[in-house]
Amino acid sequence: MSEYDAEMYESYSSRVRRQVQSLRVILDSLQARGKERVWLRNQTSGELDDGKLIEGLTGERAIYKKRGEEDPEQGTPQRLPKRLRFVVDVSGSMYRFNSLDGRLRRMMEAACLVMEAFHQYDNKIKYDIVGHSGDSPEIPFVSHDAPPKNNKERLDVMKQMHAHAQYCWSGDHTLEGTDLAITRITAEEADDYFVVVLSDANLERYGIPAEAFGKALTSDPRVNAFAIFIGSLGNQADRLVKKLPSGRAYVCMDTKHLPQVLQQIFTSAMLTSK
Repeated sequence: MSEYDAEMYESYSSRVRRQVQSLRVILDSLQARGKERVWLRNQTSGELDDGKLIEGLTGERAIYKKRGEEDPEQGTPQRLPKRLRFVVDVSGSMYRFNSLDGRLRRMMEAACLVMEAFHQYDNKIKYDIVGHSGDSPEIPFVSHDAPPKNNKERLDVMKQMHAHAQYCWSGDHTLEGTDLAITRITAEEADDYFVVVLSDANLERYGIPAEAFGKALTSDPRVNAFAIFIGSLGNQADRLVKKLPSGRAYVCMDTKHLPQVLQQIFTSAMLTSK
């Protein structure tokens, strides 16, 4: 990087350095969720269990076994990585109101936090970052099969986000972007699925009801989908959270709180039986 680019990246990275370490601790603590294929024994139907022949002769009925799934034990290594897709708001309102509350800068800090914290965790979690704006419901920024490897590549991603928000058409594709993310993420088998939508909560302007957004977030029971609002005009974000399904939305107006929000998201998913 040039000296100017290095200073620019440092201005973002330095603000989330402690949060990167916090998020890495959270990633280290993630447990396997994928169910294991095992033999379910003591069944009344299925294949005859060789170990139950004597019981069968004495009249026991539960002498069969069949293939099934069971939850992994605590601490079991993940057979597959978790999949996570961040859907970031790069709409014109993010650029327009950045001078008011710093929402676009906060979005870029969040992206920097994610890219740094998830670096070299491919064995546990694979992530994508896509954007949504008036131009499109799906703007690719980071692909799980080619994540940024160094500061220069991470800065390039952040520059793309800023440029898109500055020059895109007005409009909103939050719903479409959420639907697409949930559809795309389940295309490959994974230990668990997460979709996190980062938005400025400016849905009312485009006539998008909270009920429709809530329906999109809960459209697939396999996917843990959440919204994090990082910008708000007045109390619109708080009002929106109250209207969305319980536990599916958060307000985060300071990037330093983002690891704690993500920890809540991961924890709630781990405690939810599917």
